[in-house]
Amino acid sequence: MDSRTGKRIRLARLFNQKSGNALLVAYSHGVVMGPLPGMMTLAEMDAACAAMSEVDGLMVSPGMLTHLEAHFIGRHRPALMVHMDYQSYVREVLPYDHGGTAALASVEQALAAGADGIMTYLYVGHPDAEVEKLEIERNARIARECERLGVVLMVEALSARLRRHPEDRTDIAVQTLGCRIAAELGADIVKAFYPGSLAKVTEMARTCPVPLLLAGGAKAANPEEAYGNASDAIRAGARGLVFGRNIFEAVDVRATVRRYREIVHGDAA
Repeated sequence: MDSRTGKRIRLARLFNQKSGNALLVAYSHGVVMGPLPGMMTLAEMDAACAAMSEVDGLMVSPGMLTHLEAHFIGRHRPALMVHMDYQSYVREVLPYDHGGTAALASVEQALAAGADGIMTYLYVGHPDAEVEKLEIERNARIARECERLGVVLMVEALSARLRRHPEDRTDIAVQTLGCRIAAELGADIVKAFYPGSLAKVTEMARTCPVPLLLAGGAKAANPEEAYGNASDAIRAGARGLVFGRNIFEAVDVRATVRRYREIVHGDAA
């Protein structure tokens, strides 16, 4: 037996076998941003998870998994992704000029809990080169553990300078650098920001050797704008979405999930 088989089985749970794409919901914002609409209480989270049952994968933090485990048990339930990192780069309450990351669990602990995959952050461009070195070492070590155990690794590639340089979010050189480093370290999936145009998504997808999934970011004032960005991303070569607030903060979460499924999977939805 080979742990690569485990990765293939778990990747097939995340990616629709007809469309080749994946719709994931990031539902772990509380560990970074505190309580948000759509996840203010456990009761609200339980209802939201039930409404998101048709997504391909659902990502939660380690501490919330026990409370929400029922939504992953049984056939035709979302694949379980565990949010493995804390980060303090982007929060608005008690902000830092320069943030940091910390592991919330081990790969073995996530696997024992039934995870199909995990997500880590990779921050590049930190003003202290030693911090970036530690980020590289940390992600490389996790990648080797995921290879050993057959667990899917999704890495979210981000600029460490975003608070002072928000333009990094749409800078194609910054975006392609982070995505490529993440893939070269051993990510099975790379998650990144929507860079602002279809042409930039095409370049990111073309130069990233593994499937590229795009994040939704803050909740759009006009839901049609988020739907349009998602459609552009799929047309441009992204293999799916990892949306959060644009889904779990929606007025009708179940209907919103179905709309995004149509965008991501087309006729295979």
